[in-house]
Amino acid sequence: MENFSVKTYSAEETERAGADIVKRLLSEKREGASYLFIMLRGDLGAGKTAFCRGAASLLSPGSRVKSPSYTIVNEYRRGDVPLFHFDLYRLGEGADLSDIGFFEYVSSGHCIIEWSEYLRDEYIPDGAFAVHISKNSENERTISVRRAGTEDLIKN
Repeated sequence: MENFSVKTYSAEETERAGADIVKRLLSEKREGASYLFIMLRGDLGAGKTAFCRGAASLLSPGSRVKSPSYTIVNEYRRGDVPLFHFDLYRLGEGADLSDIGFFEYVSSGHCIIEWSEYLRDEYIPDGAFAVHISKNSENERTISVRRAGTEDLIKN
């Protein structure tokens, strides 16, 4: 997969982009990889949850997506494969996610991780994708996508 970027100009466009990008990533996941693992980065208000709503519209149609800030992980089970939506903001850098069953989630469904910069390297599976959402203005966003381990688009 080649790195690519998409511009959006509203929350609704960011949601649609989330669905479109996930559709593309599903077709490009590594052979033998059962599930998607998407690491999201972006400042507060950049559109990470909007992106996830779009992804869930494809992976778990009809699910009500909200930020899992206080629960750490939300489970959406309306699709053929469960979708697990994590928010690591409150946990901070170096958190030990094994206490919440992180590896069981990763091995049993698609995972989208908000604030993935707090994810320890050993938790990132082969074939992971990195998505960085930049807030260019009040309404404009740039969504950059790469396979984890390739050229680093997500450093600010």
